[in-house]
Amino acid sequence: MCVAVLGLTACHHASVPDTFSPSDELPRIYPDYVNVTVPVNISPLSFLMDDGALEMVARYSCADQEIVCGGEKAQPPLDEWKQLTAQAQGKDIQVEVYARYDSGWKRYKPFSITVSPDSIDPYVSYRIISPSYVTYEELSINQHSLENYDESIIYSNMLCSTEELGQCINCHNYQQYHPGRMQFHARQNLGGTVLVYDGDVRKINMKNDSILSAGVYPAWHPWLKLIVYSTNKTNQAFHTRDLNKIEVFDSGSDLIAYDIDRNEVTNIQNAPDEFEVFPFWAPDGKTLYYCSAHFEFKDTIGHEEEVVQRAKEVKYNICRMSFDPETWQFGKPEVVFRADSLDKSATLPRVSPDGRFLMFTLGSYGCFHIWHRDADLWMIDLQTGEVRAMDEINSSNTESYHSWSSNGRWVIFSSRRDDGGYTRPFIAHIDKNGKGSKPFEMPEEDPARHREYMKCYNIPELMSGPVTISPQTFADVLKSDGEPPVNYVQQLRNH
Repeated sequence: MCVAVLGLTACHHASVPDTFSPSDELPRIYPDYVNVTVPVNISPLSFLMDDGALEMVARYSCADQEIVCGGEKAQPPLDEWKQLTAQAQGKDIQVEVYARYDSGWKRYKPFSITVSPDSIDPYVSYRIISPSYVTYEELSINQHSLENYDESIIYSNMLCSTEELGQCINCHNYQQYHPGRMQFHARQNLGGTVLVYDGDVRKINMKNDSILSAGVYPAWHPWLKLIVYSTNKTNQAFHTRDLNKIEVFDSGSDLIAYDIDRNEVTNIQNAPDEFEVFPFWAPDGKTLYYCSAHFEFKDTIGHEEEVVQRAKEVKYNICRMSFDPETWQFGKPEVVFRADSLDKSATLPRVSPDGRFLMFTLGSYGCFHIWHRDADLWMIDLQTGEVRAMDEINSSNTESYHSWSSNGRWVIFSSRRDDGGYTRPFIAHIDKNGKGSKPFEMPEEDPARHREYMKCYNIPELMSGPVTISPQTFADVLKSDGEPPVNYVQQLRNH
């Protein structure tokens, strides 16, 4: 166990008060870093008192290393924090918090931060969007260093939007965490799919009369130049009395596969009474997971209106198909998890890098669980077949999109646990048995930033490094004519 300290590094000229009243209570801090487990390479865990204290002092300590921070916020310097986490690797950092009130100083019960030797991928990217239902004038895909707080814009739609013609951007995705092999979509003005492969940046026109729509939700094969997409007819509906104020739904969705080198596309699942969505490859590249909901239209009214009226009947199951990387042929679909037998709907299947665990989101109905307050993370052990709720990670509000780290020891996911209105990134450790640790909010240099930054963080994707292509390069590509439209083929051809 790590105990008190020999060396001293002070930030903001802080010192531990000489006189104080001891308390058996843990401090109320934001973000809540009390007794969390963090990666050894994580940026400093800054926090503030969340109870109206006049000022505070925090002491982080392990063995002969110590950092003392004070003022309105505890903000450990990066260099000293790296020394401390190196010392505490595989052990605990003890945190003592002192807070001053009108009645004087109080020393709270110390808590621990466990420093796991398991590192996390150094970067994460996400879409930054306002939480309103219809406004997307300003959107960006940003990247953030989990090691030092650095943040930059990968691409902003403001580079290609005008007062009359706006642009929506979404669905960034990488091949095996590789920042030099990525794609994202631009919709409406100067729309197309931007594809990056080892320095080559292209604009793809994926519209074709033989497929339902251009590609939407992507899944890049682990090593082949092959991307599977869902194609979706997506609509929105608004509720006046339901707690879930907005509903995003599909009135049709299929799966397609896109051959990058040949610029060819084909349908791989397009049954008329199935809504297929959210493809994801197993790490061995031989199995494609996805979600599918059985829905038979009565055709007494328009399809969009019918899905709105029957929205709570739409229940997605988790399915999979085999795939032969040599012949590029898919096998027959099979159901992995029948959520509809529980009167539930499963979305966003994500397989751990070792192939053992499949994490997904479970809600009452539908496919857009980021707007559903009952949405939680669940786990399937693909070895044993055990299915369980991740109660150790879930909150009383929305948990939705999630991404595994490349070593399979961490997940980063979107949660609305703080205030119910904004999605923010949370990180949790996952042990070898699939058990999660208490999640912690992605650290920022200013611990108040997430509360003061009135934006949602959507689709957090971990990366092995930063994207180095400039936003203006992406804008120039989008402003170009791009590649010829995709060619439709009846089936993919092996290379």
